[in-house]
Amino acid sequence: MAASRAVRHLLLRRLAAPTQLGFHVGPRPLSSSVQEASKAAPSEAPDHSYESLQVTSAGAHVLHVQLNRPDKRNAMNKAFWREMVECFNKIARDSNCRAVVLSGAGKMFTSGIDLMDMASDLLQPEGDDVARISWYLRDLITRYQQTFSVIEKCPKPVIAAVHGGCIGGGVDLVTACDIRYCTQDAFFQVKEVDIGLAADVGTLQRLPKVIGNQSLVNELAFTARKMMADEALSSGLVSRVFADKEALLDAAFALAAEVSSKSPVAVQSTKVNLLYSRDHPVDLALDYVASWNMSMLQTQDIVKSVQAAMEKKDLKSITFSHL
Repeated sequence: MAASRAVRHLLLRRLAAPTQLGFHVGPRPLSSSVQEASKAAPSEAPDHSYESLQVTSAGAHVLHVQLNRPDKRNAMNKAFWREMVECFNKIARDSNCRAVVLSGAGKMFTSGIDLMDMASDLLQPEGDDVARISWYLRDLITRYQQTFSVIEKCPKPVIAAVHGGCIGGGVDLVTACDIRYCTQDAFFQVKEVDIGLAADVGTLQRLPKVIGNQSLVNELAFTARKMMADEALSSGLVSRVFADKEALLDAAFALAAEVSSKSPVAVQSTKVNLLYSRDHPVDLALDYVASWNMSMLQTQDIVKSVQAAMEKKDLKSITFSHL
């Protein structure tokens, strides 16, 4: 501890000196080492075996979660709603994982809820007492909400890579993610009104905060019209659009590799505080981050990062401990 304080003191003194630290200002391309890491051959992730999902390792500290029912257009069946919770709870506890890419296998991202598989639960609940059926349905809806809230609660950044259609529950899913990329042929559709119900697992709560345009949200939710990729980009639903699925995934994996090369303490703390700030007034959010950083500022990751910057080393060369 004494040695650590001495190093910190030395770094602070050197930081105060009028020297160039070698920081790059403004946007820059991903480093070649990160790009190479993003193209590493995928391998099955241990402890992740599912019916509706496929989880693979996509380079150091990056997991790739695929919706894996391509013959059913990745429709969300009963297994999906259960397995997403299991999957992302495991990822949240995985100290080696620092970023996640979420995509869909096959020709489209997802067609939304699998009505054929889910009909018995949603449309034909047992019993004839209205109060008891209502309690059953409320519990069911709450559990389904957790399927997407678990992504938001996972401290690891989640990047949604959307190609083709993202329909109904797909919009609930991607709005719970931290970053969204899509292909030029992608479209987003809040489909629920077309099947006679209001979206109830996240879209109506998160989409207004994602795009910041209540009028547009209302239009999409009231009409179930398609939002094409160019409109999704201009509205802020996605941050980048790519020509095809291959380019999309290359970019998503490169971004995940870039994120995972940073201090996991810094990145995960940032996600926690961004989400808290979204849902609270500025003064409370400032107080929260002050309380948060009263402990996080003591991490060795700061010493390592600042020392590498002062010595003009590639920041990607730093080895951070698992978190």
